[in-house]
Amino acid sequence: MNDMMQNEFRAQREVQAGFHLNRRDFVKTVAFAGAAVGVGATAWAAETKSGDMLYRTLGRTGEKVSAVGVGGYHIGVPAEEEGIRIIRTAIDRGINFMDNCWDYHKGGSEVRMGKALRDGYRDKVFLMTKIDGRTKKAAASQIDECLQRLQTDRIDLMQHHEIIRMEDADRVFEENGATAALLEARKAGKIRYVGFTGHKDPLVHLRALEVAAQHGYRFDAVQMPLSVLDAHFRSFEKQVLPMLVKENIGVLGMKPLASGAAIRSGAVTAAECLHYALNLPTSVVITGMESMARLDQACVAVKTFQPMDLEQVSALLARTAKVAATGKFEQFKTTANFDGTAHHPEWLG
Repeated sequence: MNDMMQNEFRAQREVQAGFHLNRRDFVKTVAFAGAAVGVGATAWAAETKSGDMLYRTLGRTGEKVSAVGVGGYHIGVPAEEEGIRIIRTAIDRGINFMDNCWDYHKGGSEVRMGKALRDGYRDKVFLMTKIDGRTKKAAASQIDECLQRLQTDRIDLMQHHEIIRMEDADRVFEENGATAALLEARKAGKIRYVGFTGHKDPLVHLRALEVAAQHGYRFDAVQMPLSVLDAHFRSFEKQVLPMLVKENIGVLGMKPLASGAAIRSGAVTAAECLHYALNLPTSVVITGMESMARLDQACVAVKTFQPMDLEQVSALLARTAKVAATGKFEQFKTTANFDGTAHHPEWLG
């Protein structure tokens, strides 16, 4: 590790009030945290409401984010004019969390979001995007491209995208890995917080958290699939979520409808899926809004959400246990169909 990275990690440790986690501590923490999250978990107990929108705290950052967020990939599906209208309507309704990624629609999702955030809308949102680069050079280039497309001078949360292989975390923390570029970008004011995402296996997430801890580093946020199906198969809810809650790392839930497969399974409704995800100690649940109907669906789910008790959760889990048991409806876990960096390894650098 070079001197710059060592100094940045040391500074972060000081800011994080003496956070230290070696391998032994990490294993103990995972074991202890397994019992930390239960039905009706209160990590979001301090949520506030404005109009029909709920707001929760993004981990230890203290940032207030809407309980649902606009999914960046889906916003690139409709015509550009409609995509921009959906984004602005979402913001007008109180949704302030914007998800995106450098590679979505070959940058098209970021371009249209940049256009949507003109005219003062940028100041109303918490803007997140992701990069694929694993090397310092690739990551630095992608960061600058994101800023240009999004027409902003800062990204509120920049995330390592698709941490889906056991070796991915080791690559980003190498001396000339992507983390070095993110630390430099943060020092320059280009980004504010750092996180990572992945959809493949909770063990990969735990490995990433462990590697970070070995470098004296703690992420500000982590994104992962959280749904009523996930609870039954390679469960991020059971294996990763407790760790994030204990360490006060922002929880970004994604794929609450399992990319629509949960609905196609016939076992659960969209409203039930969204309510289940909202009932977890998530900071925000990111969901696709490729149409006004999907935006309405998300807003109604927040408006009608009430904390679920053990009986309600158990009933949903019982109803989905059979269809979810093998991961058939979570192909992002079991196939490479959703792995952009597998199809485009050049994005990794």
